[in-house]
Amino acid sequence: MLSFTEREFIPVLLGGDINTYSVARAFYEQYGVKTYTFGKYPGGPSFNSRIINYTANPKIDTDEVFLQTVNGFAKEHADKKIVLVGCGDSYVALISKHKAELAENIVAPYIDYELMNSLQMKETFYKLCDKHGIDYPGTVIYDASMGLDFPMEFDYPCILKPSNGIRYWECPFPTQNKVYTIHDRAELERVIKDIYGAGYDDKLIIQDRIPGNDEFMRVLTAYSDRNGKVKMMCLGHVLLEEHTPHGLGNHAVIITEPNEELMLRVKNLLEDLHYVGYSNFDIKYDSRDGKFKFFEINTRQGRSNFYVTGSGFNVAKYIVEEYIYGRESELELARDEHLWLVVPKAVALHYVKQPENKAKLKRLLREGKWVNPVFLKGDLAPKRRYAMTRTYLSHFVKYPKYYH
Repeated sequence: MLSFTEREFIPVLLGGDINTYSVARAFYEQYGVKTYTFGKYPGGPSFNSRIINYTANPKIDTDEVFLQTVNGFAKEHADKKIVLVGCGDSYVALISKHKAELAENIVAPYIDYELMNSLQMKETFYKLCDKHGIDYPGTVIYDASMGLDFPMEFDYPCILKPSNGIRYWECPFPTQNKVYTIHDRAELERVIKDIYGAGYDDKLIIQDRIPGNDEFMRVLTAYSDRNGKVKMMCLGHVLLEEHTPHGLGNHAVIITEPNEELMLRVKNLLEDLHYVGYSNFDIKYDSRDGKFKFFEINTRQGRSNFYVTGSGFNVAKYIVEEYIYGRESELELARDEHLWLVVPKAVALHYVKQPENKAKLKRLLREGKWVNPVFLKGDLAPKRRYAMTRTYLSHFVKYPKYYH
């Protein structure tokens, strides 16, 4: 049975996907508290959870409803500190944008909106990489004013994605993907026309496609305190991603692994920025030159953030210990292997190909050093158990259909 503890703070999360549930589970495991979550739709891992009081509102990601909701909640609980965490780019942007308008008892560990907005633009991030000796793929920053007759210094296939992810998803169209793999010039021009034809009006990123399957990917999560000092870094080796059109690139299997040299380079970048709060980086190992290439910075914890908590670095703890209890911490770098996965073991074992990675996967499963964040013992009421099991088992259908 789950039991709860009254604390001097209440976590309030924005979102409804696995990111939200993972953060709520971190709060519960570290402090025994129930989390209040506001998302758009009545579904997903946080819905019908016993560790979460979930409220659905399709307009929660609008300025007016967001402010009314969080400030109203803070007023109702004026005797508590409200720890406000965004679990998606649009929610994090709202918190940062309206920081000065938040109630006094709300804790919001985020950078200023101007800096956040600039970092959301991938071309800004690449300039920072140049400054700090961090590698990234060959890149064209495409603007609609360039027309369709522009040069590229790398071959097909290449990658195309929006520079402004928030704006991109505000302009839906039938063939919309999170990321595109482009095979020739005709396809490139067609996709560009589709994107701008749907109303998107910002830049696109066209990049050299680094060879290698999902097993060449890495994910790095960092926490920076209010003084801009990095206090925690956890690098994960991605062994498998999702391959559905809207889920492409979402992590499915991760093993925590150490790489101190790589982490410390990113530490320097974050501290130069005077960055505050969680940051998350997508990286791929390029076997052609033996370098790790960075794709982007997310100004929040990633949706797979429980790989960090599962490795012993609870993502709720860093915020609460600093902002609620005023405790200083030393820099911690994750070093021990631990497995995080959201697909059935059989799917992971079938689609992870490299013998060394498959052996690690089997060993960590055998040793019990693994976690699936959505299946918390005691939080499997019938409706939630059914929904989560259905999603879990759907991967037996999705991977044969979409994995190529």
